[in-house]
Amino acid sequence: MTHAVKKPHQRWALTGLAALSLLGSAACAASPAPSPGAGGGAGGDAANAAEPTSGAGGEAGYTDGMFSATGSYQTPGGEESIGVTVTLESGIVSDVQTEPMPSNGTTELYQGKFSSGIREQIVGTPLDDLSVDKVSGSSLTSGGFRTAIEQIKTEAAQ
Repeated sequence: MTHAVKKPHQRWALTGLAALSLLGSAACAASPAPSPGAGGGAGGDAANAAEPTSGAGGEAGYTDGMFSATGSYQTPGGEESIGVTVTLESGIVSDVQTEPMPSNGTTELYQGKFSSGIREQIVGTPLDDLSVDKVSGSSLTSGGFRTAIEQIKTEAAQ
């Protein structure tokens, strides 16, 4: 009977961890993007990564070119980050690359799954229409991706 007593505690603990994880992910997605030069990874370097190919810009006034940023997100094991590089043509994503930055084996697994599936989900989509929640079974990594995309939108709009 001792085992039956532990199950509700385990269920509550797992539910609590899941709730904290979702709250942390939502907080990261809702937080404003840091301003260029404020530190915090590649986000401040995105202006240097831009390679404008058209003076007029694309959809929603985005400059064509390649833009990079790093997005952070919260996991039950702590804060994680993922690097994102997007190529824009007329405001539409023509290419995407991710740079996994795992701090443990579990994160490495999920960032790898995310990286292998993100291209087919967003290439050909207008930057303003990107809606990434879960890719190849990885949902938390999407929070970091969305944070990086918000930074890229800011840089590409300038």
